Amino acid sequence: MIVAIEAASTDPSVAVAAPDGTLLGVDGWSATPRQTHELLPRLLALLAGSDGTLAQVSAVAVGIGPGSFTGLRVAMSIAKGLAFARGIPIVGVPSLEAWLAAEPAADGAVSRAGAREAYLLARDGGEPRIVDRGALPRDQQLVAPVELASAFELANVVSPVRAAGSVAALAARRLQADPGGDDLERLEPRYLRLPRGVAPTLVEGR
Repeated sequence: MIVAIEAASTDPSVAVAAPDGTLLGVDGWSATPRQTHELLPRLLALLAGSDGTLAQVSAVAVGIGPGSFTGLRVAMSIAKGLAFARGIPIVGVPSLEAWLAAEPAADGAVSRAGAREAYLLARDGGEPRIVDRGALPRDQQLVAPVELASAFELANVVSPVRAAGSVAALAARRLQADPGGDDLERLEPRYLRLPRGVAPTLVEGR
């Protein structure tokens, strides 16, 4: 079994999938005050509801952002803890790619990057970019958390509450090509901009 966690926004989700990526269960929710505290209990409940146990988990998948600093760090900590404790592979999946995979009709995916800015990944490919709220497309369907849609007045929006299912499926595809997954020690959330209050890491020799 693969367990997956996606918490790059205030609409997090967890999922359980078969080793080939077939979805066995997904649970997502929106903008609760303690949404990150619910990740592990909801994941364990979903696993039990899928007739699975931690002993049956063969890999862990986690969304790596860009998005919420707190959500990404909590999700990464849980995912790494499970992978380390069980001695199983971990796979990091770009969050906005997973959001789009979960919602095939959407034209783009948007997560919060600041008070007036957002990370935007268009369906036509490329890398996520930071845009002002006023530059977000208003004539397209977007995947965006409920909180962001309200704050930025986006009308044609679907929430990423099913994205963990796509995180699991994309991880399964990666594991077929590379059964070892990612380096547990080096895997980190992906930020296009350092979160407020976080200093850049100095690299020796530079």
